Amino acid sequence: MSVQELEKKKTIDLRKKHIGPSCKIFFSHDPIKIVRAKGQYMYDENGQQYLDCINNVAHVGHCHPDVVTAGAQQMEMLNTNTRFLHDNLVLYAQRLQATLPDKLSVCYFVNSGSEANDLALRLARQYTGNKDIITLENAYHGHVSSLIDISPYKFHQLSDAEQSQFVHVAPSPDVYRGKYRAGHPDPATAYADEVKKIINNVHKKGRKIAAFIAESLQSCGGQVIPPVGYFQQVAELVRKAGGIFIADEVQVGFGRIGSDFWAFQLQGQDFVPDIITMGKPIGNGHPLSCVVTTREVAEAFMSSGMEYFNTFGGNPVSCAIGLAVLDVIEKENLQGNALQVGQYLTNRLEKLKEKHLLIGDIRGRGLFVGVELVRDRAKLTPATAEAQEVIYKLKEQHILLSADGPHRNVLKFKPPLCFTTEDVDLVVEKLDLILTENDYSQIKKKNLKI
Repeated sequence: MSVQELEKKKTIDLRKKHIGPSCKIFFSHDPIKIVRAKGQYMYDENGQQYLDCINNVAHVGHCHPDVVTAGAQQMEMLNTNTRFLHDNLVLYAQRLQATLPDKLSVCYFVNSGSEANDLALRLARQYTGNKDIITLENAYHGHVSSLIDISPYKFHQLSDAEQSQFVHVAPSPDVYRGKYRAGHPDPATAYADEVKKIINNVHKKGRKIAAFIAESLQSCGGQVIPPVGYFQQVAELVRKAGGIFIADEVQVGFGRIGSDFWAFQLQGQDFVPDIITMGKPIGNGHPLSCVVTTREVAEAFMSSGMEYFNTFGGNPVSCAIGLAVLDVIEKENLQGNALQVGQYLTNRLEKLKEKHLLIGDIRGRGLFVGVELVRDRAKLTPATAEAQEVIYKLKEQHILLSADGPHRNVLKFKPPLCFTTEDVDLVVEKLDLILTENDYSQIKKKNLKI
């Protein structure tokens, strides 16, 4: 509990005074003051309930009692660093590894997705002896300097930014809006060939690739689902070029996709990354993240002669919370729920697409779903303003949703995994009403293109 509860206006005034202006807030013209949350619901200072469709951090539900209890009990007993032996650390590493292919066996615990991805780059560069990184168009991997460099989603916003000479951007494997679309006979190979071109150009400059990094499913890039076979082909190319493959699972791991525990597994059992990074849902809101890699990569990192130590990474409290999250996912069958409810959500959204021309594409897996809004289905003209209007009107109906993608026109569904079919019905019904209102408005203005 906070020391005192302030009036909303006072909270806003103090935020403006003391918090950095680049720290943005949802619904800036009328922000919501959230004071508590439970499950898939959040509550403002007046007790108004909001359905949370966007919070993939509160993975097993806000303030889950099992997670809260695990953290509190361990905090009452001990919290220290990994230079001391503690069972929580090794038991948690063992549990995490059991969800992964055998070769991914060595863990480094850190505190955020950004820390995890920054460490993954260090591991890759130490192991390969190379520096160049291939990333994807519209990618976002974190807020520290090394990751802004490999995040076009961020560095393209900077008017005076110069792309690092060691960073190379491959086309996003987007089969809806990208260079090679659903009608292409083999988009996986076509997109992989683009990576091959980059590798050849790097070699011509006398350099080699350290790593290819990609979110297993692009999130900020617009909920992009890579075609099956793309990662296998890219991994083969990159490894032949002396590099390794990093799969960023920070947004999409831990059963969110329903069919598998990790999103990289959508590519097939024959694909195994060399490094995977985890974050956000891993601690259900507690600052916790992890890098998992092979024994060979870990040994090469050790050979540098530099000790790796993280003050808070892998502490007993964090590991107790991480273990509790895994327990809840299993006990409450949340991966199965993500599959069932996610399919129900996708089916209902597909029916909306048949009714509303503004919906250009529905894509996703489990409870990771994107709805791309377009003004013209043939030209794929982004409906950016309309997407923002939908978000604000849903907020008025006490439903929290966000829009993202390079054109900010993709509605993002990534709720806590305790989301229900009743929640889906509520959201889709409200979305239907808002889109119907938009349809009538567009017809009235004679701007609707059919």
